[in-house]
Amino acid sequence: MELSELATGTGGRILLVVVDGLGGLADEAHGTELEEAATPHLDRLAAEGVTGLLEPVGPGITPGSGPGHLALFGYDPLHFVLGRGALGAAGLDVPLHPGDVAARGNLCTLDVDGTIADRRAGRISDEEGRRVVARLNEEVGGAEFHHEKGHRVLVVFRGADLDPRIADTDPQRTGVPPMEPRALDPAAAATAAVVAATLTDVRRVLADEPAANGLVLRGFDTQRALPSFRERTGIRAAAVAVYPMYRGIAALLGFDVLGLPADTTEQVRLLEKHREEADLFFVHVKDADAAGEDGDRAAKVAAIERVDDAIPELIAAADPTVVAVTGDHATPSQMAGHSWHPVPVLVHGPRCGRDGTDRFGERWCRAGGLGIRPSTELLPILMANAGHLGKYGA
Repeated sequence: MELSELATGTGGRILLVVVDGLGGLADEAHGTELEEAATPHLDRLAAEGVTGLLEPVGPGITPGSGPGHLALFGYDPLHFVLGRGALGAAGLDVPLHPGDVAARGNLCTLDVDGTIADRRAGRISDEEGRRVVARLNEEVGGAEFHHEKGHRVLVVFRGADLDPRIADTDPQRTGVPPMEPRALDPAAAATAAVVAATLTDVRRVLADEPAANGLVLRGFDTQRALPSFRERTGIRAAAVAVYPMYRGIAALLGFDVLGLPADTTEQVRLLEKHREEADLFFVHVKDADAAGEDGDRAAKVAAIERVDDAIPELIAAADPTVVAVTGDHATPSQMAGHSWHPVPVLVHGPRCGRDGTDRFGERWCRAGGLGIRPSTELLPILMANAGHLGKYGA
């Protein structure tokens, strides 16, 4: 059964704030970053609403950002599979045609021995990233290169007979060389050879770059079509996201993707401007995830505190009936990467009820009224509390 079968055609506005990589890991020395951050606004929402923990894919499974977001929007990530290449292409409005293959690229720093010294090339600036990408398009054949943000690049291979079943070349750790593009199916062998030749050219062209002298790829994918969010739910959705990949997820689901905001201030302005145009607003905030991936605990705490500072403005701009704040996955700074740990969630609104939780953090949310549940179950909870779902059955 689709939620659209129960849709009332009426109901209040939902504001879903996704703090990328929000979840953390408490250890003998620290609470999680969220637990140790000063978050008076989030704590108030938690105390006045209900809380819990979400598992994006399943117990013990570490999700990527794509599966984590699909689950929050009610799409089973084990059934609806999207590679980062397809998401990045959608976010940048780069069309993929049948047979094309796209991949998410990281400009990286290679040491003199060919091992990876920095997977993100020192998080180079947008200006520097655009310069390097322009150089690749001028001097490397066989692929298109599109700058996303900072060190992030979309790479598109065009052709009628290409196959996306290629293993990632990004080992997702330093001190080792990039992996070879390996065919995961015999039919993809020719495509793997094309990718390998292109990466060889990239390394040659970038050999004199001080930071971005290499490129690693992951998330090979091709043209994708997903069921419409509106057809599945009966409600209108809009996205206010800074990073192309998250605009891409929203676009593939049929969300209205609003503007090209550079920061939270511009996200607030877009919410104010388009307030009456959607039933659900998805606001994405990236900085906590980036800090967690860098293993920078203090920076992740500070990023969460900035989200807390922005919460009153986001709520005032959207004027929602229901507010939910959660993450797409955990990124503990101790692990410097995504993890399988459950992610805290709060839901606030006049019909949501209250539990005994008075702070927003993993250990408090574990005792909350929502319990521990799959991320896919959050959307119907939000819709019901906002008055968008009617009765099932006689």
